[in-house]
Amino acid sequence: MHQRLQPPDWLPPKGYANGIAAKGTLIFVGGQIGWNSQQQFESDDFIAQAKQCFLNTLAVLQQAGAGAQHMVRMTWYVTDRHEYNTRLKELGAVYREVFGRHFPAMACLEVSGLMEERAKIEVETTAMLP
Repeated sequence: MHQRLQPPDWLPPKGYANGIAAKGTLIFVGGQIGWNSQQQFESDDFIAQAKQCFLNTLAVLQQAGAGAQHMVRMTWYVTDRHEYNTRLKELGAVYREVFGRHFPAMACLEVSGLMEERAKIEVETTAMLP
C-alpha cells in the first residue's frame, strides 16, 4: 500500500508527489531510454523517445507483476531542459497515456549526455508491490 506524503500547508505538486510511503517488495527498474526492444531508436524526437522510455519501464514492471500504480519514485535524466520545459504539455499527455494518473515522487535532472548518443531521456524507477 502507498501513502502520498503532502505537508498540509504546501501547494499540491503537478505531475509528481512530494513523497511516498510504501511497504512491500521493492522493484528497481534500471535506466530505460527511448529505444525499442531490439535496442534501436525509431525516432530522434524527444516526446517519441519519452513515450518509448515509459513503455519500456512499464514492460519491466510487468515482469514483476507490477504496474504504474506500484511506482513510488522516478529519476529522469534529460539532455535538454529547454525542450523538456517547452514540451511539458505533450510530455504529460504521453506520461498519462502510458502510466495513467499515478504520480510517484520524482526528480528530473539535465545532463550533458547519456551513454547512448541518440538518447534524449533516461528514467530510473523504483516500485513497491504490497
